[in-house]
Amino acid sequence: MDKGSESFQGAVSAAVPGRRGFDYLVVGAGFAGSVLAERLARGLGQRVLVVEKRPHIGGNAYDRYNDDGILVHPYGPHIFHTNSADIFEYLSRFTQWRPYQHRVLASVDGQMVPMPINLDTINKLYGLNLTSFEVEKFFESVAEKKDSVRTSEDVVVSKVGRELYNKFFRGYTRKQWGLDPSELDASVTARVPTRTNRDDRYFTDTFQAMPLHGYTRMFEKMLDHPNIKVMLSTDYREVADIVPWRHMVYTGPVDAFFNYRYGKLPYRSLRFQHVTVPQEQFQPVGTVNYPNDYGYTRISEFKHITGQTLPGKTSVVYEYPCAEGDPYYPVPRAENAELYRKYEAEAEATANVTFVGRLATYKYYNMDQVVGQALAAFKRLEQRHQAVTASTLAVEALAQAGA
Repeated sequence: MDKGSESFQGAVSAAVPGRRGFDYLVVGAGFAGSVLAERLARGLGQRVLVVEKRPHIGGNAYDRYNDDGILVHPYGPHIFHTNSADIFEYLSRFTQWRPYQHRVLASVDGQMVPMPINLDTINKLYGLNLTSFEVEKFFESVAEKKDSVRTSEDVVVSKVGRELYNKFFRGYTRKQWGLDPSELDASVTARVPTRTNRDDRYFTDTFQAMPLHGYTRMFEKMLDHPNIKVMLSTDYREVADIVPWRHMVYTGPVDAFFNYRYGKLPYRSLRFQHVTVPQEQFQPVGTVNYPNDYGYTRISEFKHITGQTLPGKTSVVYEYPCAEGDPYYPVPRAENAELYRKYEAEAEATANVTFVGRLATYKYYNMDQVVGQALAAFKRLEQRHQAVTASTLAVEALAQAGA
């Protein structure tokens, strides 16, 4: 039995009847952990201990005011968008919203053009005056037909051809992932659409908004319940053996949980350079991509995103992809998916632990998808709780009848 299994077994045995402990130990205070902690406490009346390795709640969505009084996202911009009315309604219990539709420009051939590629992108880039119908024909004329679309390169060149692929995608992807698009699964570039109209919104979801007072305030309200206790700056292994609990919700890296039994799952990380600039506005939109120039992939300006109107200064963040650091993006390659399946089988065979979230399921989820996954996990835990409760009541009824 490895060290991780020993810790797990010790914690389960510690949760003995008669000892005042917790019903659930939730590892991680990001979206997955916080949503489940809230639902278990408020929805089922369970006692929940949330253990977070970082010194703050909110995971990568954590935001704070910097020394210049500007609300920033230390881990890069987090733009909320979803097509799910249920997910939006759920989060609305903990925050008011500021409507916001994210727009992105790409610096290509010395020009700032809309991204994703749309009608205006093509007209501005090539000095044309095409209509929506004509630009569709343009894409068809430059597209490279593929019998099979397997890689990220295949996705793009089969839609918009080799030249636009080189201008907008190849350099950005090589910086972001440290791999050529021909080496990556098709899902990477399939996330970015190509449009024949003038819609310059980065997302087209039904609900697009930012928490009015920031993500951290939203998480604080989510976790504000007498049945929830939060421990920050703590590795869960430090407390799992000494604090009684009955079920674990784990949102950390799944390979770390099993002590890298089959090897480390590959991730890409990011390094952030935050800069306050002494001017009202730094760039015309929330984010500008730099697919071909510089070491960074993009610059984001927070006042666009948060709606702050602080005069005379603004804050931006430069994003530098890197191989080492906090895990951000699972690397979508077939061999990595195969490695994850080994950990997935271990996770499914591990009793009394629910694995939820990006890191625990090795999937690149948007924030709303993580919330949806957590709410679905709660439904399963709720059914389990109801079944156990019914069984307990039945045993008590039989005991009373026998007496």
